[in-house]
Amino acid sequence: MAQKIVATELGTEQIRKLLVQYAVPAIIAMTASSLYNIIDSIFIGQGVGAMAISGLALTFPLMNLAAAFGSLVGVGAATLISVRLGQKDYETAQRVLGNVVTMNLIIGFSFGIITLLFLNPILYFFGASDTTIVYARDFMTIILLGNVVTHMYLGLNAVLRASGHPRQAMYATITTVVVNTILAPIFIYGFKWGIRGAATATITAQIVSLIWQFRLLTNKNELLHLRKGIYKLKKKIVTDSLAIGMSPFLMNLAACFIVILINKGLKEYGGDLAIGAYGIANRIGFFFVMIVIGLNQGMQPIAGYNFGAQQYDRVMKVVKLTMIGATCVTTFGFLIGEICPHLVASIFTTDQQLIDLAARGMRFVVFCFPIIGFQMVTTNFFQSIGMASKSIFLSLTRQLLFLLPGLWILPPILENITGDGAIGVWISMPVSDFLATFVAAFMFRNQLKKFKAMLQIKN
Repeated sequence: MAQKIVATELGTEQIRKLLVQYAVPAIIAMTASSLYNIIDSIFIGQGVGAMAISGLALTFPLMNLAAAFGSLVGVGAATLISVRLGQKDYETAQRVLGNVVTMNLIIGFSFGIITLLFLNPILYFFGASDTTIVYARDFMTIILLGNVVTHMYLGLNAVLRASGHPRQAMYATITTVVVNTILAPIFIYGFKWGIRGAATATITAQIVSLIWQFRLLTNKNELLHLRKGIYKLKKKIVTDSLAIGMSPFLMNLAACFIVILINKGLKEYGGDLAIGAYGIANRIGFFFVMIVIGLNQGMQPIAGYNFGAQQYDRVMKVVKLTMIGATCVTTFGFLIGEICPHLVASIFTTDQQLIDLAARGMRFVVFCFPIIGFQMVTTNFFQSIGMASKSIFLSLTRQLLFLLPGLWILPPILENITGDGAIGVWISMPVSDFLATFVAAFMFRNQLKKFKAMLQIKN
């Protein structure tokens, strides 16, 4: 009964209060998650060396690929649960939970095994050299062995948020961060496991949180809980979940492909250290992106529930509030990246050449941050209300329509003009951010008009 009350509040409680209630735990969780990635990089950079940072950066495409398959299930199912709760279809929401567990087991094991079998060729394709592949392989071997744990942990966290438990989802992430932060230096320095120690700490921390999640979701007093009869895959649930989750899946898949091109371009025009510089700049930019993702996660169940309940005025209000918050966050990231990039880069490494390269790259990465928050919220907005095709299109505009051509065209042109092709790789990022935001603004404006027309008809 208590769970039904929590779900109903999504359609009646003040929007600002709801957004704070749902977004703050998600923001804390995403910030903590991003921080432990940064902390890992710091431990690896300071404790293993500059080339280890480059090796870690080479794993980003594979990590994105793993995240793509994880979000295909987790994000899609979470949105489906929110909409079904809004429609008071509690039985289907329950079965979605069971299908999440089954799909994560299948996809998690399959992805881990297949990528382990072809790990070396994959890493060389991603831009590894004989120097950096040692670090990348050692890190990813451990991560892939625990891939099913990662998928299950992320999937169940998405379900917890969607079913009215944002704080518990936050606690799960914070637990992961705290355990990882404690274990990483012990494994890296104390046990002298190097970069493998960082990966082992990550998986161990996720196992601890996963055990706690299962404990929460086996509570029979909750409306949604793990029980017999819900694990058999249902075609309707699977197809609906995958259709909605296709947007973040394609976004992560495109991000994987794009990072491969970025790494290859930087290696060709700048060498292994340039890849490490991108690794540092990307970690910092991603920190602010993760905060916006936390805002989006707070918005998602509110927008999904109220859309299902046909309360379009509440949907518009929560989206606008989320956009304001996201813009404030990304603008702060812009200021940090432009004003003190050398100071930030020096936290990761003592190698002066790497610091200089990372600082230059950081300025390009954050250049369009003041407007990118809007684009991210708009993409998530369409996903939250089940408009998968629009969300997919917006997910791909930045990566494939704008960034991809830029990475192919600008580096050779600037290499001929200035002798520095690497700067063409960096410039491609803010250019694509600007163009993608313009497209998002156009689509969002049209959707607002439709909502206003629906409200007039309803009233």
